[in-house]
Amino acid sequence: MAGPLSHIKVLDLSRVLAAPWASQNLADLGAEVVKVERPGVGDDSRAFGPPWMKDAQGRETKDSAYFTSANRGKKSVTLNIAVPEGQAIARELAKKSDVLIENYKFGDLARYGLGYEDLKALNPALIYCSVTGFGHTGPYRERPGYDFMIQGMGGMMSVTGEPDSVPGGGPQRAGVPIADIITGMYASIAICAALAGRERTGRGQHLDLALLDSQIALLAYQNTNYFATGVPPKRIGNLHPNIVPYQPFRTRDGDVILACGNDNLFRKFCEAADCGGLAVDPRFATNGKRVENRAELTRLLQEVFSKRTTAQWVALLEAAGVPNGPINNIAQVFAEPQVKARGVRVELQHASGVTLPLVASPMRFSETPVEYRLAPPALGQHTEEVLRGLGKSDAEIARLRGAGVI
Repeated sequence: MAGPLSHIKVLDLSRVLAAPWASQNLADLGAEVVKVERPGVGDDSRAFGPPWMKDAQGRETKDSAYFTSANRGKKSVTLNIAVPEGQAIARELAKKSDVLIENYKFGDLARYGLGYEDLKALNPALIYCSVTGFGHTGPYRERPGYDFMIQGMGGMMSVTGEPDSVPGGGPQRAGVPIADIITGMYASIAICAALAGRERTGRGQHLDLALLDSQIALLAYQNTNYFATGVPPKRIGNLHPNIVPYQPFRTRDGDVILACGNDNLFRKFCEAADCGGLAVDPRFATNGKRVENRAELTRLLQEVFSKRTTAQWVALLEAAGVPNGPINNIAQVFAEPQVKARGVRVELQHASGVTLPLVASPMRFSETPVEYRLAPPALGQHTEEVLRGLGKSDAEIARLRGAGVI
């Protein structure tokens, strides 16, 4: 069967990562996504290299590997929306769309007659999703926002990294742009909810997603720990503020993560690791006591873990039903039997002729499965196709190209 959003048309006026992540999710779910890009340049992230995508002859292209991570399933149209004719075409596309996604600075699209109120007048059923650093309200709404600065402002870096007192300590950003990605995920949810609401009312609406809001929401229990105590959480490296042991340990040849989320799992671990005395020690018998005596327990457990290799620990703890896992690099991730069995790596044929490996959507449906129809597009690959769908003749398309509109 077709994907659950196969009846939905999306106009994507976004670039880089947060909003394109949302539109890629919609494409995976079956929506037709038309991505509008600047003629000759395209999405800023096409230039975020090296590394670069390679063509069928092994030559580097002008498209970065970064760009391919968030633009699967889309049709690329080059369109200059800074000129009236380009704006008119964008309005035609919006009139035929169910959803519009954009991440321009506050007020920018309104200058082109492409703001929410402008397009609502043409298409009252349009769901218009804006993704910005700080949202469309508040004193910061006109500021630009980027993931790194939002991780800092939103508190993520205050709880990520080792304490200042240890070597290498200090605030640390996450290894991926987590503020961008989580905002894209929240945008995906909001769009699907708005589509469901429209089924009842027939009306579209404006969705206002902000990186700062999303980053703060992502802090989850760190926020409520602060609300409960009045004390801002601190960086504790790989330790968990509320659960012990829930951390990595050095083995004879590497590292393994132990995740004892309750007292029963801690007892099972101690039995399997031949250190049963720790499970009945009053200092460690309950999670609350283990949190209080974290340093001493960590010291004792490190002595235990140093006696075996990572592979030996993984096998032993797996047999005992104790949650654990190695710290894999990305090559090791894709070599994991479970990852292979789940089909996490997919391949799509790119316009350059190369077979492009990508990461599958983690969304799995029993009746309306995710579809991988289109590789990330070459710049302007679908311009003529989309314009013909608007009724433009070949002569008109040639004129628009000659005038720099497309």
